[in-house]
Amino acid sequence: MEPIMALLLSTELEVQKMVSLALVNLLVKNNVCKELVVEMGMLVPILELFQSDDPAAQCHSCACVAMLASCDLNKDTLLVDGIIPLLALAKSYDPKVQQTAAWALLHLTQSDWATRSLCQAGAIPVLVLLLQSSDSQVQFYSCTALCNIAAAQEHHQKLLSVGDHYLSKSLLTLMSSSVLKNSAQACRCLQTLSENALIQEQLLNFGCVLPLKGLLRTSTLQWIESSLTLLSVISAHPANNDILLSEGLLRDIGQLLHHPRTTSVIISQCCNIITDLYGSCMAERAVMESGCISGLLWTLLSPSLSDETLLHVTSCLHLLVTSELIKTKLSRTVTPEQASRLVQLCEQTRNSQLAYNSAAIICKFEMTEEIIQLLRPHRIALSKYLLLFLTSKDVQFQQLAMDTVLKLKKDGDFSAVWANGELEVQLRTIPAQTEESRQPLQIVQLPSQSPVNP
Repeated sequence: MEPIMALLLSTELEVQKMVSLALVNLLVKNNVCKELVVEMGMLVPILELFQSDDPAAQCHSCACVAMLASCDLNKDTLLVDGIIPLLALAKSYDPKVQQTAAWALLHLTQSDWATRSLCQAGAIPVLVLLLQSSDSQVQFYSCTALCNIAAAQEHHQKLLSVGDHYLSKSLLTLMSSSVLKNSAQACRCLQTLSENALIQEQLLNFGCVLPLKGLLRTSTLQWIESSLTLLSVISAHPANNDILLSEGLLRDIGQLLHHPRTTSVIISQCCNIITDLYGSCMAERAVMESGCISGLLWTLLSPSLSDETLLHVTSCLHLLVTSELIKTKLSRTVTPEQASRLVQLCEQTRNSQLAYNSAAIICKFEMTEEIIQLLRPHRIALSKYLLLFLTSKDVQFQQLAMDTVLKLKKDGDFSAVWANGELEVQLRTIPAQTEESRQPLQIVQLPSQSPVNP
């Protein structure tokens, strides 16, 4: 290290350029101790190279700073003397110098204390301007640095005060980039900022839905998840829902649910968005015209979904079938495999809410001959979970079981299975706990049986 230090102090620029490049390579390969580089005083001649008019020397020194900045112990020293000249280099007209300076600034934003110092020194306007660079790598570095800064809410005011909504506009422009990693990173940055209602209003006014839908159609799951997360934040505010629906968002959500590589995260986010949007007067028609119903049913067949994700799916379906039109569509759409899966979920005991949701969806089926044919092979399984529900201490479960029996007993096969069985006995003995439950209890009795005592 001593010869390197001596060469850095050389008066010959070519020597300094060569040795600074050698030092970059040593730092990249972890062949030297970063703390030792600072302790020996090498940072001073490295920072002095910032003032050189030689782009290569500036690039090499910036690269050294970027590598040294990755060590937290060096950040204090770097911030004292390095921020202002580094910001100046970030505005260089030389693309390579600008790129290396942006890389160094990105490394500095990986520390809370360093980020605070950068913001105080005026780094935010510089990084926002770099989003407009013609170099895609500079765009990526600056956008990632802004993401790191936005992670702390204390910096939001400074981020949002740059120009005339300049950050929002720049990020939206970048979100439409043909370089997908830049588009996804811009989406992530907006997502971090989007808890602010003002930002949401700006995003919708500036046309954020179209580029977000573009990300939903990519093949990279990480970018899809990033887009969905931002859309989920926006859809959580009812004032935004009509705009999202008018842009046809639910059609893209339906397509995602049918995708064979869809993950649990994507499915859960899709369910959240559908649930949020369903509060709009436009939602029923939008759901009917999308592939959301068949998509939600299709996801039930995925063997890898957790109970938590299945709960999202069944809760969403349960909400949707409160609509008569959607209930009719679901009854016509459901396949034998999907009906079987719903019955299976009713039987499981590890998650009572999941069982309730699945049973409630079955109860909402229009009991056409087609639906009855789907359910007949599961007569025994249906009897088991209905009996379990009837013996529950929860009145909601009892009521749901009685409603289901009331619908299914009209079919001769189900009546034959239940005649004089445990289910019938339980129906006759269960107390009529509420006025609401008395009428179904009386109706479901077979003609040969006496009414249930109140």
